[in-house]
Amino acid sequence: MIAAVCHTARLLLLGGLLCASSVSAEPVFIVGIATHLMNFDHPLRQPMTLTRDAGFNSVKDDLFWSTAEPAPHHLRITSTWRNYLSMAFDMNLSRLGMLGYSTYFHDNAKPRTPEVMTPFLEYVDYVTRQLGNRISFYEVWNEWDLEDPKDLQLRKDYVELVRKTVPVIRKNTRNTQGTPARILAGAITRDGMNEGVADSLIDSGALDLVDGLSIHPYAHCAADDGNTPEAWVQWLARYEQSIRAKAGRDVPLYLTEMGWPSHQGPCGKSKVTQAVYMARIFFLARTVPNIKGMWWFDLFNDGPDRHDQEHNFGLLNEDFSPKPAYTMMKAISPVVSSFTYDPQASTMTDNTYKLYFDNGDERVLVAWAIGAPRDEQIVSARPLNGPVRLTDTLMAEQGRIYSDQSWQCEADRCSASIRLTNFPKIISLGSRH
Repeated sequence: MIAAVCHTARLLLLGGLLCASSVSAEPVFIVGIATHLMNFDHPLRQPMTLTRDAGFNSVKDDLFWSTAEPAPHHLRITSTWRNYLSMAFDMNLSRLGMLGYSTYFHDNAKPRTPEVMTPFLEYVDYVTRQLGNRISFYEVWNEWDLEDPKDLQLRKDYVELVRKTVPVIRKNTRNTQGTPARILAGAITRDGMNEGVADSLIDSGALDLVDGLSIHPYAHCAADDGNTPEAWVQWLARYEQSIRAKAGRDVPLYLTEMGWPSHQGPCGKSKVTQAVYMARIFFLARTVPNIKGMWWFDLFNDGPDRHDQEHNFGLLNEDFSPKPAYTMMKAISPVVSSFTYDPQASTMTDNTYKLYFDNGDERVLVAWAIGAPRDEQIVSARPLNGPVRLTDTLMAEQGRIYSDQSWQCEADRCSASIRLTNFPKIISLGSRH
């Protein structure tokens, strides 16, 4: 019935805009992807279908000011925006939209003066009135701190931007159909995270106006051996603890950009390493309290130059053919998005990671080793027999298979010897029944 109502309403809306929010329950964890499809001349059906088929449950794109206002006082919602949002809704993908960037007729300046702030707020008002809760998350600007994370005035100006922008979005999303859109602030760079950019949002009370803090914790160029998934999660866990202590409460964190390039050059890794790092990063992100989701950057390569870092973040090549990371995502996304992490049972040492996840009665162990492969005795309290069923992400395209190892049980204890490598294995531990 609800689906029929949405379909009827969609037909009545100009340009095929959709009902305000999906009727399905929110996933345990948001597994998102940046798409770069809303503001450029790309066909939508193929990349959006690939997004859904990989197991993503959210998409991120840009609600560029320059797209919404191509000329002074000429505001619009393009047909590409409408089609993109409608297609994402139909595919049950939540939508994150970034509000930001300036226009040529404002000298591409940030809204730090009344002359730019006033038209910026007019753009925000127009876009959020038109789109309302068809956007699931509105993000206020992108990497505001990028030009100088140490600039205190820049931080104060961002606080002012949040203070003025949030009431406009709330007004336009509070009383419209569907679940009110959530608002994210920050989009803080790695340097900004290290320099304490979020402190200004916390100290000013601006963080209390929004629904979460967004961060961009890239690590591919991190120094001091910080450019591995395991070093990354240690740094991220410390950051989450510091934000929680500073705010005096739990702060929902949204990783609205995170990625790893597969280019040839400084900070680059092979396509295979990109894939296995992505898998470990997604699983490790689940271990940090208050992280609600992560949007990987990005869906497809921005260009063909294999020596250009910015051309090689995609899970797909520029022609939409899959890279290893795409196949990897199809293998890991069901656990990352739908299973609940069990911190009490899980262990993380310098060279062995064993992370337990549950989905109803079903239980899995995600395990890998750092360095040389090693045989580990995997133990289950549940009665198991026959071959061990697992997904070896070294061969992600095979999906879940029966391995050559078998369970051996004595009394209430079943065990199997599993060889762990740096590619996570998703080991089925059966159900309670």
